[in-house]
Amino acid sequence: MEYELPWTEKYRPKTLSEMVGQEEVVERLKAYAEKKEMPNLLFAGPPGTGKTTAAMALAREIFGDSFEQNFLELNASDERGINVVRETIKEFARTLPFGGAKFKIIFLDEADALTADAQHALRRTMEKYAATSRFILSCNYSSKIIEPIQSRCAIFRFRPLSEEQIKERLKFIAEKEGLNVTEDGYNALVYVSEGDLRRAINLLQASAALSKEIDEKLVFQVASKARPQDIRKMMEVALKGDFMEARKLLYNTMIEYGMSGDDVIKQMHREVFNLDIDDRTKVQLIDKIGEYEFRMVEGANERIQMEALLAQFLRFGKDKNI
Repeated sequence: MEYELPWTEKYRPKTLSEMVGQEEVVERLKAYAEKKEMPNLLFAGPPGTGKTTAAMALAREIFGDSFEQNFLELNASDERGINVVRETIKEFARTLPFGGAKFKIIFLDEADALTADAQHALRRTMEKYAATSRFILSCNYSSKIIEPIQSRCAIFRFRPLSEEQIKERLKFIAEKEGLNVTEDGYNALVYVSEGDLRRAINLLQASAALSKEIDEKLVFQVASKARPQDIRKMMEVALKGDFMEARKLLYNTMIEYGMSGDDVIKQMHREVFNLDIDDRTKVQLIDKIGEYEFRMVEGANERIQMEALLAQFLRFGKDKNI
């Protein structure tokens, strides 16, 4: 059986010009690529916004054919202790660049997962091997990187991709793979991905494994997410005072889409803002959603808590005469 590459790798942009979005970041990185020179870099931003792709594309444009010999990629969340700095990184950094390059590049993905001790060791390594190596660190939260490392890096902020940018890339892949995706299918992919292009592409591939015809229903089933209108309907019914019907809709949603109470409550939080109620009531409902989510995190029975939360919706609906 022939192994198929994940589409996130199969369709990963090879050059900076092919990248989706992040125009300001790309322009600055292109300047480094043209000069074949760069400082240490820190890429910060949400998952699936192009941090890894940018690092690899920059390295390819700087090194050309000697890319593989001069580029080391490590996922710091897998290898987060001080030993990875002392052994793997130092071993690579201490050798001379290959093929006449001025330096090597060490890419540390999810660097905010490194322990504090490992980060301090990394800071010393960055100083010691500055003549032969450059570091690119990627993280979701730059605040989790110690200040001495931040001060040694040029910081680039990656923003979540827009709906249009995600749709455009998905349509490109769907055309290459011979898929027929409906417009509501694309909207569902965008809704579930929340600005994360990698998640959207993985979901498209998972849906395509079931059918070449991809619509909204298939996407939500594969993603184990409820349609937003189903979640809104459940909350609206509760606000109007019909507890038993709202409870029935809750359990039907959990069974049909294979969702946990935690999954449902997160979608409720997202959809409250789209309810046709006044802002004050929305704030009060958000406060209650947060309270019951915390109870479930602490180990309370999710079914009991979800029913209790719906009961709170009834109370607010009654108070406001919704």
